[in-house]
Amino acid sequence: MTPEQRLRVRDLFEQALDREPSDVRDWLSRAAADDSAVREEVLSLIEHHSRAGGFMQKPVLERVPDLMSDEEPLAPGTKVGTYTVERELGRGGMGRVYLATDTRLGRTVALKALAPHLLRDPAQRERLRREARAAASLAHPGICTVYALEEIDGELYIASEFVDGHTLREEIEARASANTDRLLRTARELAEALASAHARGIVHRDLKPENIMRTRDGRVKVLDFGLAKSSPVVAGTHAGAGGGLAHASYVTEPGVMVGTPAYMAPEQLHHRPVDARVDVFAYGVVMYEYASGVHPVRATAPLAVPPALADIIARCIREVPLDRYASASEIVAALDRAGEPHGDSGPHAIWWRIHQLVVVALYLVAAVLAWQLKDWLETPVTVALFLALGAAATIGGVLRSHLVFTEQMNRSRLVAERRRTARVTLIVDLLISAMLLVDGVIIGSVRALPGVLTVSLGVGIALAALVLEPATTAARFGEAD
Repeated sequence: MTPEQRLRVRDLFEQALDREPSDVRDWLSRAAADDSAVREEVLSLIEHHSRAGGFMQKPVLERVPDLMSDEEPLAPGTKVGTYTVERELGRGGMGRVYLATDTRLGRTVALKALAPHLLRDPAQRERLRREARAAASLAHPGICTVYALEEIDGELYIASEFVDGHTLREEIEARASANTDRLLRTARELAEALASAHARGIVHRDLKPENIMRTRDGRVKVLDFGLAKSSPVVAGTHAGAGGGLAHASYVTEPGVMVGTPAYMAPEQLHHRPVDARVDVFAYGVVMYEYASGVHPVRATAPLAVPPALADIIARCIREVPLDRYASASEIVAALDRAGEPHGDSGPHAIWWRIHQLVVVALYLVAAVLAWQLKDWLETPVTVALFLALGAAATIGGVLRSHLVFTEQMNRSRLVAERRRTARVTLIVDLLISAMLLVDGVIIGSVRALPGVLTVSLGVGIALAALVLEPATTAARFGEAD
């Protein structure tokens, strides 16, 4: 390779590092289209560069498990104050975590024994106390609750909610994150949990898949605010306003790296002042990895996710802090905008709206028909069917009218409201259909034509619920129920 080629390789390699990883190959094929040797050399350098950073993607204690071997783990049955240790759950840079029973309240907790090296300095101990108190002030269903900070025999312990489930790391490794609906739900729940912390002036600083769990009921919970830093919240801000930490910044002690390098923002790696944007960066890396199965530094193709979500993730992981969202509250707002139906006057929107109104009209017809059938053949069964069908038609009509009203008056909530009511409306439709079929069979024995019409209406409502509605929903929202 000539000196000119080597100089060109260096220039192209430096430019490649500033580009999105998923765009590098296409960009390089154009930038070095005239010289395959240069192109292959640059690709080789990029591959070695991304591999060199791979060691940072796992916590040091996972790679060097004997690093804390001088600290004996607590044996099952050990009493720590009012806590009884059942077993060790895991360990990390902050210490060991045990499953324990709080004998005072009779509840199961996760008991973290803070590592001895964190407690030697009195100033460090006080800092840990302050940060534990800050974490304990957080109250959100998506954040693991901190119950108490205990000092027992000179050691510090943090007792927190025990979350029964699995980590996002396990889902990533099992490639269980491919479902689009699950991906969007995870992105929203994680952003809302972080937004709640940011609104109180608290930054996690060590967000990663290992610190995010999926509970058995499917909800996301953020764990381990043990590295969290608190700062005054800007006056007049709240979780929904966005940017509650726009002016809050703080610096880690000189020479101390706090967090996991693979998920740390550039300013965090270089010990510069940090704010909520470091969590925004980590959120973007986590969601990228969750969506694709690979860390962004190893990505070779664009994210195969909804474009709006891909844009949100791309903005989160920008190198310059000011180019990112100011806090997770802004991510939540961006997800709201991304979840809005695209316009309310297109053909898909019109047909979806017509479908809702037609089904409401069918509810009315079904209720009137049930009344007429009861009038023709009044028995305890036909009276009960009329009452039940009337109640079901009212419920269904209110829910569908609510969706149409939400589309017109508060469109940003439409996706969430549709999901919230989808199961109930389906059950109502199938119940109405079943009651009409029973009514039709009963009246058919004395009036054949009304019986046929009643059965036909019941079948029609069932088909609308099971066949037509999924189609109009998919066209309107880009997904099926």
